[in-house]
Amino acid sequence: MQPTFRAATSDDVAALHPLIERAYRGETAKAGWTHEADLLFDDRTSPDELAALIADPDRVILLAHHGDRLIGCVQIARAGQDLAYLGMLTVDPSLQAAGLGRRLLAAAEAEAVARFAARRMEMTVIHRRAELIAWYERRGYAPTGETRPFPVAPPRPELAFVVLEKAL
Repeated sequence: MQPTFRAATSDDVAALHPLIERAYRGETAKAGWTHEADLLFDDRTSPDELAALIADPDRVILLAHHGDRLIGCVQIARAGQDLAYLGMLTVDPSLQAAGLGRRLLAAAEAEAVARFAARRMEMTVIHRRAELIAWYERRGYAPTGETRPFPVAPPRPELAFVVLEKAL
């Protein structure tokens, strides 16, 4: 499968939101291996949050399509002078382990360099997701030693983020 990539627009929110929710939460997410469905039970995001991300000039959400079907996405944000942040890497659960995540990651890294002149990319991963951290490490990301709190109230220390970084 050779996906095509493009930046999301406000017209994409209606298709993007259910893809993200299917991939991260609920029973459908459990079809893949990168879900958070056993750790978190609320919505991953909202249509309003996605619309705000898409409208922000310091962010881009890349969409992956196979034909007319939306099959994945990834968010890239300017995080500093030469630093970009990668988030919300999403692959349709039915397509996980088919190489789409690697392609999305490579597209995100190229976009960070082209759009934000980034020389480094960072991301955060829930520290309990050892298999996901290992996947990113195999792609050149390394733990920085920094942790960040998970953004929920009340705080849930068992869901702290580890910060990973890669030179681009």
